[in-house]
Amino acid sequence: MLKARDLRLALVISAGLTAALPASAMAEETPYVPGQLIVRYAPDASAQDRTAAASPVATSSSATTGGRARVLHLRRGTSVAEAIRSLRRRRGVVYAAPNFVARVSSTGGYVPNDRGRGSGGWERFQWNFIGHYGIGAPAAWARARATRHPGARGVRIAVIDTGIAYRNWRGYRRSPDFARTHFSSPADFVSHNRFPLDREGHGTHVAGTIAEQTNNRYAVTGLAYESTIIPIRVLDSTGSGDAAAIARGIRYAVAKRAKIINLSFEFGSDVTENDIPDVVNALSYARSRGVLVVAAAGNEYSHTVVYPARASSVLSVGATTSHGCLADYSNYGQRLDLVAPGGGNDADLAGDSHCHPFGPLGRPIYQMTFSDKTFRHFGLPSDYVGTSMASPHVAGTAALVIASGVLGPHPSPDALRAQLKRTARDLGEPGTDSLYGAGLVSASAATAPVR
Repeated sequence: MLKARDLRLALVISAGLTAALPASAMAEETPYVPGQLIVRYAPDASAQDRTAAASPVATSSSATTGGRARVLHLRRGTSVAEAIRSLRRRRGVVYAAPNFVARVSSTGGYVPNDRGRGSGGWERFQWNFIGHYGIGAPAAWARARATRHPGARGVRIAVIDTGIAYRNWRGYRRSPDFARTHFSSPADFVSHNRFPLDREGHGTHVAGTIAEQTNNRYAVTGLAYESTIIPIRVLDSTGSGDAAAIARGIRYAVAKRAKIINLSFEFGSDVTENDIPDVVNALSYARSRGVLVVAAAGNEYSHTVVYPARASSVLSVGATTSHGCLADYSNYGQRLDLVAPGGGNDADLAGDSHCHPFGPLGRPIYQMTFSDKTFRHFGLPSDYVGTSMASPHVAGTAALVIASGVLGPHPSPDALRAQLKRTARDLGEPGTDSLYGAGLVSASAATAPVR
């Protein structure tokens, strides 16, 4: 993580039929109207054909503006999916589809009510979630809610870092925006106890990007806000930690059934695979046990991705700015998989129209963490930028992919990696390149149904 204390701080309408949407459906953010579907009959379909098709599943129908299309009102106990299967087998039916719901919003998805700081709400601060070069969080949130897994509910994510302000204990205080965040199986491999409380602020910020409480009329939002976080401390109050503790932390996360591990730290650029065999073996073990490991590419603006992100079993993440440019600190190279918002200023990349290295200044990543060194007061500091901040965007997106069910109930690490890279937004040179990898991670595209 880098700190830059001097940083300054469409309407989307989808066509559809909403007039008949019941209040209960709207409250639950249902993607289509329960008990209804739309069927279109062929021009030569007789009245007998239409009746034979509809009567087994529907009690009545009403006209739409689509000519031969009708809205069918289904029999009690008949699901939309069952009715569609029945109708598609019938003579004279051109198509049968759910009566999908359209909503007017500034984002085209689920919009929480978190208030940010001062005025303007969370959208004013979290360009990384909602802005033009953000990751499209609201659409992904809506899809996870539609599958009854809002905010990646049920997905276990290990944050291996400086600890997290996840509870009150002795002189430490829980972050007020973690009041209802789910935490499980905490472990501290620095102090060797069960209380991995943050003494630095970095881990709390990283965990906030993934799972800060959302839609609570307070502060900002978290990407996978109802996931379960496993807090694991391997870095001390100076942000440093040894390979032995890190390897133990990774294996512990696997034992505690994490599906995703986030590593927002880096070894020195001169550290090789042979120097940290315990860590590399632990990373390989995690992958073999079905765990996706996501890690920060490093902050030296070097053409080499550093460990642990460099390991072949890890999804490596570089950082972009609010202008859609590679950040001026982000490592890059052939081992870079993806980029994600990390904040800060643009790199000086000749020919990249998104990059403005001599102004205007880029924006930081806002999440709630300590506002002073007493570890008792919290705020939204404006000095957090880095690939450390980028990595949890990818970890949170992976959790939403799992929750959306788009890859099935138990996607493998390789399937998740492929989905995140396939759906990334291309930046820089067309196709995969050494500066942006496969592109900017897109929570919206990654959670969309595969066609």
